[in-house]
Order: sequence, then structure tokens, then C-alpha cells
Amino acid sequence: KPYMVSISGKNIADNLQMLQKISSTIESGSVNIAAVELNLACPNIVGKPTIGYDFEQMEDVMKQVASLPCFSGSKPLFPLGVKMPPYFDRPHFEMAAAILNKYKHIVSYAASINTIGNALAIDYHAEMPVIRAKGGFAGLSGPAVKYTALANVKQMRELLDNSIDVVGAGGVQTGCDAFEMILCGATAVQVGTCHWTEGPGCFDRICDELKAIMKDKGYGNVEDFRGKLKEWSKEGVALSRQMKMKSKQSNTSGDVQLKTSNNNSSLIIAILFAIIAVLLADKLNIASF
Repeated sequence: KPYMVSISGKNIADNLQMLQKISSTIESGSVNIAAVELNLACPNIVGKPTIGYDFEQMEDVMKQVASLPCFSGSKPLFPLGVKMPPYFDRPHFEMAAAILNKYKHIVSYAASINTIGNALAIDYHAEMPVIRAKGGFAGLSGPAVKYTALANVKQMRELLDNSIDVVGAGGVQTGCDAFEMILCGATAVQVGTCHWTEGPGCFDRICDELKAIMKDKGYGNVEDFRGKLKEWSKEGVALSRQMKMKSKQSNTSGDVQLKTSNNNSSLIIAILFAIIAVLLADKLNIASF
């Protein structure tokens, strides 16, 4: 089966060496590697800045990667993706996108976002950080980062060259989350934390939920809504309010039906007990009062 390999060395030399080894492996034909993702966003390397926030360093890394034999020909030996950190300021989006656009001849996609750095989880019982490295400071992932991820996907899609795909990552747990990522312009969606907590079964569940959403909205293909996030409008607010009320009424109706069903079941059970009691009384010649 095809593999997508994610690499994150402690320095540029590590990354270059890994890329060269991967190239040799691909050329040997021993492993089917579909793509390689270069992580420029890891916040967990002790004593090192996140490359994606140091734009001079990011430019230097991309320049050295582009000089490798596997990327020096007319066509790269394999698709290269770049994992990006979350950005929070428009100028940072623009600087990061400008660097990736400069190397669009080797960059197939940008995965946005990696974890949000400098989060701290504390073990209440032991009164210490949950992890050992960097004094417990590490990357935040999961549902808490979804809205930041959506904003990053939207802005990167607007700024990157059309030849570079955007892969949405961060807080995807449901088909609705995946739908929102695609609506913001994602070509594909990554799932990390949910896979860790739920297992590989989450992929089929999320896909099934996404298909149900598409069917409900009348979309036959993801291209029907990819990158088509609408502007805020009063009409949109009214539609949203209407749909929420409809959903609430449907849930209320379901609760009433369930309650009625439960009451009917209780009545049937009571009647059955009464019949059984009469039959037993008749069989055992017990006088009834």
C-alpha cells in the first residue's frame, strides 16, 4: 500500500539526509511512497525555534531542499508537502505563502495547521506537567484548535498559488468538521487526535457523516462546495435560525414519540401481567376478590 512519510529532523541536515534516503528508497522500488511531508512547524524541539515562524530560516530550508537531486529535474521524484504552523497575523500568512509560492515547482501541498505551541497540561494528582520534554510545554491539538485551523486553511488557500493544494488539519472529529475544512478550501483533510482516541474506525465514520451532510445539502461532489465559504449576510443568519428551529422541533417531536412509545409499552406490559395473573388464578383455583 502507498505511504505518506512525515519527517521532522532536529536540524536542516537531518531533514536533507532523510529526504535523500527516501529518494533512494523510492528509486529502488522497495516501498510505495506516495508523498513526503516536511514538518516546518514542530514546537517540541528543545532549544530550537519553530522554522515556520522564522521566515529567513524557512527560506533557507526550502532553498536547500530545492537543490537536492530529487527536486532538481523538470519533475520532482515525489510530491512534497509542507506542514505549517498556525499563524495569527495577516503579514505572517503573506510571508509564509510568498516563500511557498517561490518554490511551487517542488511544493505539492501545504498542510495547515500543526499544533499550537506552548500549551501546558498539568497532572492534577502528581502536581506536575503531563509530559517531560521542555518543562511540559508542548503543542496543543484536538477540538480546541479547530477554529484557528479553519482560519488558517481559508487564508492559505487565498494566498497560495493554485498549483499548491491546502490540506486541512486541526480538530477534525466529525463529518461536519471535515465539511467546514473543505468549505474553506481544503483539498484533503488530516485526522490526528481523533484517530489516537478513537482508532482507525474514525475514518469511515467521518466519511459516512460527510456523505450524509452532502446528501442533505444536495451536493453530489466535494467540488460543488470546496472553497465556497459564503460572506456573512442577514439572509444567512435567518436561514441558520430557521434550520436550528426545525432541528429543535424535530428533536422535540422525537422525544414526545419516544415518551408515548414508552407509555404504550408500559400499558401493554401491565395488561400482559393482568392476563397472566388471571390465567394463573384460574389454573390454581385461586379465588379472586
